[in-house]
Amino acid sequence: MAEVKDWRPFVYGGVASITAEFGTFPIDTTKTRLQIQGQKIDQTFSQLRYRGMTDAFVKISREEGLGALYSGIWPAVLRQATYGTIKFGTYYTLKKLANERGLLINEDGSERVWSNILCAAAAGAISSAIANPTDVLKVRMQVHGKGQHKGLLGCFGEIYRYEGVRGLWRGVGPTAQRAVVIASVELPVYDFCKLQLMNAFGDHVANHFISSFIASLGSAIASTPIDVIRTRLMNQRPVSMTMNGVVTAAATPKLYSGSLDCAVQTIRNEGLLALYKGFIPTWVRMGPWNIIFFITYEQLKKY
Repeated sequence: MAEVKDWRPFVYGGVASITAEFGTFPIDTTKTRLQIQGQKIDQTFSQLRYRGMTDAFVKISREEGLGALYSGIWPAVLRQATYGTIKFGTYYTLKKLANERGLLINEDGSERVWSNILCAAAAGAISSAIANPTDVLKVRMQVHGKGQHKGLLGCFGEIYRYEGVRGLWRGVGPTAQRAVVIASVELPVYDFCKLQLMNAFGDHVANHFISSFIASLGSAIASTPIDVIRTRLMNQRPVSMTMNGVVTAAATPKLYSGSLDCAVQTIRNEGLLALYKGFIPTWVRMGPWNIIFFITYEQLKKY
């Protein structure tokens, strides 16, 4: 029975992640659209089509239909089934191992911050690197809506055919860095807040709600610049497609040579604040996402 219990954090993490993804995905789509617009060196996305999250919601719904807000949902679900399962399962498993070796708990009974951060960072980096192909599929489908890809398999086929296996791991560097930052901030902050609020609220939904909200703010502030770079790297490709499916060479085959180049060019051409494009939808999404996730996770732990 003890062996079965060791798998529960993985299963609970995956189920909770997928539930949260369905509930907040339209916000993520607006974030992605905001992050790729205004690139002065890329003619395709040089225009500022959306003034903000609400404007993006309205325009995408009006021009492409409500379904476009969920374009890319299936690779996102697939991502959470792998990334979410591995990340949260690994995090709590590493914490258990650290506790067994006396590395987690201080003499006063509190958890060591550095131990929490190391467990979270390791879990985030491992899980995001494994799940990177699903992230690339999600970003491509979100950016181009329902017009250029025939679903998950069509998008996968196009990337594999014209960019090879490497195309599926485009942006894996900043993806892993972002996951490390988010995990290092989000999970330890959540656990810390939950512990501090235990006397006031107990181990109930109110505690989970407040702890999730605080954790999401810190996570959004720390991760948005890396997320902008990651999204732009994932979206660049050596070929472009017209609406009737004709494949042509991209106007600019390689916009950015890597994460640092993307950051430098973004700041040089669009200003420092460009690294925080999509911050509002990032935070607005992270709040409900974390709340749905942690409440679902905590409820599942009771069974």
